[in-house]
Amino acid sequence: MAVTATTPDTRPPAAPSRTGAAPVTAALALLVAALALVDITQGTAAVGAPEVWKAFTGRADPADASVVIASRLPRMTAGLLVGAALGIAGTALQAVSRNVLASPDTLAVNAGAYFALGIGAAFGLSLPWFASSAVAFAGGLAAAAVVLALSGLGAGTVRLVLAGSALTLGLTGVTEGLLLLFPRQTEGLYQWNQGSIGQSGFDGVLQMAPIAVVGLVGLLLIARRVDALALGDDAARGLGVPVRATRVTAVVLAALLSTAAVTLAGPVGYVGLCAPALVRPLARRFRGFTRSRGFLPAAALTGAALVLGSDVLLRALVPADVAVSVPTGVVTSLVGAVFLIVMATRVRDTAGATATERLRIRSRTRFLTVTAVLVASAVGVAIAAALLGDSKLLLGDVLNWAQGRAGRTVTFVLDTRMPRVLAALFAGAALALAGTFVQAVTRNPLAEPGILGVSGGAALGAVLLVTTVPLAGSWGMAGAAFAGAAASSVLVFGLAARGGYQQNRLVLVGFGVAIAASALISLLIILTDPFNATKALTWLSGSTYGRTLPDVVPLMAVLTVCAAVAFARRTELDLVSLDEDTPRLLGLGLARARLGFLALAVLLTATAVAAAGAIGFVGLVAPHAARALVGRQHARVIPVAVLLGAVLVCTADLVGRTVIAPAQLGAGLMTAAIGTPYFLYLLVRSRG
Repeated sequence: MAVTATTPDTRPPAAPSRTGAAPVTAALALLVAALALVDITQGTAAVGAPEVWKAFTGRADPADASVVIASRLPRMTAGLLVGAALGIAGTALQAVSRNVLASPDTLAVNAGAYFALGIGAAFGLSLPWFASSAVAFAGGLAAAAVVLALSGLGAGTVRLVLAGSALTLGLTGVTEGLLLLFPRQTEGLYQWNQGSIGQSGFDGVLQMAPIAVVGLVGLLLIARRVDALALGDDAARGLGVPVRATRVTAVVLAALLSTAAVTLAGPVGYVGLCAPALVRPLARRFRGFTRSRGFLPAAALTGAALVLGSDVLLRALVPADVAVSVPTGVVTSLVGAVFLIVMATRVRDTAGATATERLRIRSRTRFLTVTAVLVASAVGVAIAAALLGDSKLLLGDVLNWAQGRAGRTVTFVLDTRMPRVLAALFAGAALALAGTFVQAVTRNPLAEPGILGVSGGAALGAVLLVTTVPLAGSWGMAGAAFAGAAASSVLVFGLAARGGYQQNRLVLVGFGVAIAASALISLLIILTDPFNATKALTWLSGSTYGRTLPDVVPLMAVLTVCAAVAFARRTELDLVSLDEDTPRLLGLGLARARLGFLALAVLLTATAVAAAGAIGFVGLVAPHAARALVGRQHARVIPVAVLLGAVLVCTADLVGRTVIAPAQLGAGLMTAAIGTPYFLYLLVRSRG
């Protein structure tokens, strides 16, 4: 029995596996053709299959023929081209980086194109199609170059996802800040960013087609060189392949395909990740798919099937008048999120995300000095935040207001301003404490609630309440945010726990959950009325606008309780952050301690998100900076991190509402602008 299990006769013979690729490719082509035929029969107009057939044969009513020719055929053709382009681009990026998670999304190509187009729109540049394509191409290529440079080729899946997600968050945050600052110039850009294949005529399709052909032909011409890279750099050089030139050429061609698709339909998410992943199992059975010249066409067809299938599924499950408002990119992003989570349970990371932090022992004098400076900074920032704004006040005005002796105008200003100041201070402190818990439990200094999907779940719960119950109170918002954060954390930490909270599984599952939450948030914003959409967008930017004291009370209560528990359990937190064996040897229930600290982190994140919106990177920057300043003992890290978080968010909120007054930028956008460079700096430091 063992012999029959290992005998070569049980393996597919070379000839069938080589020729079997052609029938599979033909089957994929038939699937795409069937989806295309179904797609052109769907829409808001009462034009079904009989009317479409009459339009093709020239016997249709002019109105029906116009619907088919001017709307549905261009939509279907755009789906084909966009899916094929992204499938090919993802295949090329994965081949040259030797990383199965490389794609236009994880390499921030789409975010770079969105950022470049957002800058152009904000400054009032009205560009023709080719010029806007060039702008998007430059932005996407620059973003991919940064991510690849930071992550290193073949250096591990986690590093690439961390670099790509951090840069995506930063660029998207800045772009959405431009949307809030220049609403008239950037009108429609947010919905465009969700990715829709709807078209008005064939103009865009005809302009994109030559670019897609150039990208495909270029990649086919260098296919042999790309295949040689799979053998390793040294082996490829031994075969006479110019490694660097091949990589650069492939990345440029992939960026060209991606940005052409982005310009035509917006960022249709994660097709470039899913299409190669679906074709890869076929390469194990059919030898024809092991080479790029067979793999690329199959990935193109698979990408087209994903885009058209998502469009068909959406219009089949959702009423036509609603489906027309839902971008195809939202559906493909949800599919991509599921793919990423499934892949996270299977992919092994060959290199850690970060180097192990060295044990730092700082003096008590240093700790006291740092704490005193931070307390003074927090008080100073809070006072400045109370005095500065659209109306500037004096310190005496604040003192009179506190004693109930201020005038009507000063009272009105401070009654609306002080809750904002308190919300920023306590939200920053809560997120910093949550980040401290997460980094200790996972032993990953680059982990934080936002990157691990907890903040995304909290934001989804709160946005769901904002869009369905606009008059919900502060406790309702806190409850909705906690429910979303709890659901996402159960999924993320539940899947990651099977591998002992390994960095790769934790980060990848968290990233997948964050993608899904972001897609669902976009769906809610698009489907709700404009007033609720603006309210949700403003809240998502991390704005403290309109906060009242009742909004801050839940956060103050949760922060007080969690800080007290953290200080009381500081020794347990030290032990949990060490390793797997030491806590058990000392009699600590490791699983129970982890669960308790993670529950506190979820509670802190949820209430902070409910009070101040989505604010990223604070849970990363504050604990990391605290350990650098005062060492790794949590008795010292906790107060310093809490103070750092409070100062950071309050400063970000102050700058956001004063620098460009009367216009305002949310604190979340400011912390993204600060946190992204710091996060990328940490990645650079950890490369060694």
